[in-house]
Amino acid sequence: MSQVRGEHAIVLGASMAGLLAARVLRESFERVTVIERDVLPTDAEHRRGVPQSWHLHILLARGTSILEELFPGLISEAVEAGAPLSDALGRVRVMLSGHRLMQTDVGLQSLLCGRPLLEGIVRSRVRALAGVRFREGCDIVGLNATADGRRVTGARIRSGDGGEETVEADVVVDTTGRGSRAALWLERLGHGRPEVEKVEVGLAYASRAYRLPEGAMGKDQVMLVNAASGGQRAAVLAEQENGLVRLTLAGMLGDRPPTDPKGFDEFAASLGLPDIFEAVRDGEPVHDPVAFQYPANVRHRFERMRSFPDGFLVLGDAVCAFNPVYGQGMTSAAMQAEAMRSVLADDRPLTWRRHFRAISKAVDAPWQISAGGDLAFPDVTGHRTISIRMINAYLPRVHAAAARDAELAAAFIRVAALVDPPKALLRPGVVFRVFVPRRKAIG
Repeated sequence: MSQVRGEHAIVLGASMAGLLAARVLRESFERVTVIERDVLPTDAEHRRGVPQSWHLHILLARGTSILEELFPGLISEAVEAGAPLSDALGRVRVMLSGHRLMQTDVGLQSLLCGRPLLEGIVRSRVRALAGVRFREGCDIVGLNATADGRRVTGARIRSGDGGEETVEADVVVDTTGRGSRAALWLERLGHGRPEVEKVEVGLAYASRAYRLPEGAMGKDQVMLVNAASGGQRAAVLAEQENGLVRLTLAGMLGDRPPTDPKGFDEFAASLGLPDIFEAVRDGEPVHDPVAFQYPANVRHRFERMRSFPDGFLVLGDAVCAFNPVYGQGMTSAAMQAEAMRSVLADDRPLTWRRHFRAISKAVDAPWQISAGGDLAFPDVTGHRTISIRMINAYLPRVHAAAARDAELAAAFIRVAALVDPPKALLRPGVVFRVFVPRRKAIG
């Protein structure tokens, strides 16, 4: 059980990371105020501040378990609202490096749920917490701090009528995402900016929702293909709530899926897994394709800074933003919230160093998977260590072996679902199965 740390905590941004931060902070602070620029919807609706909500979302197994722990009964609530649950591999058709992984039940549940629905359920749970208040329609002007810049004492906000005010707090947590101004604020307070790691992928993706004829996907709930068309294309087709399916097509390094319906279909037909286009070919589109661009994986190394103001923390995409193709965003936010919760529950003082060290450990695995995986493409810019080069040479062998070995396929999916660390694929038993062909699948 977390100890009481103070009277008031502020969360900047009502993103998924912000909502989870508010849930965790309420265990340690008497009051929590969530400050959000948008006027938040009361139902499962899209909003301006989350443009990616039109695209496919899957809550990975690790994220599903964390959210259920933080909000008991939440997964059942999502299912009752129409969101399907899926075994992470049993009804998932996956093609990686030109190999189709063998399907087998692995006992890990993924939630196939649109972002507006899931965020709406989580938001309603957070609103119901005593002591939590939402300030909507408020722009965040900046931080309030002591004259020497050593402690943040609150946040300056501007309401819809243009009036500015300072909201005082014991701690301010920035969850404003990729557009975070944390680095600028830190510099202005005299602490400099954090080191930034960047892997530029030039990702563009487009999505479209459909109603499909019964049986169009066979018995499967998800179809995924990566490294198609010379390694630059990917696609995921998955069930979503209320009988819809959503298809997201992605291209890297300037290869952009078109947003006109004909071009969108032609892009889907070009993939190395024809099953996806065949599934949607006779479907009824719900809307025209919607586009989004994602230039780079970005990680801010706050844990390496020499100085940092007390009373200020950062969480979510404002710390580390991943290539969306890997589906890690919401699960990473949940893992970071879990890490912050552990720090708050500890008897030791709440310090920025302890917080960011815990956050760094939480994002290490998804960063290694997404940024490391993207560096397998020669034209992607970023630092390639010897370890990254070795792993990227090894993974296609894992994919090939997992096409004939159910146990290997399950081991890979446990890592992709962020349940096991990437190093699990380097265990002697796994390596042996990769390099010693098996005549028949085990599982």
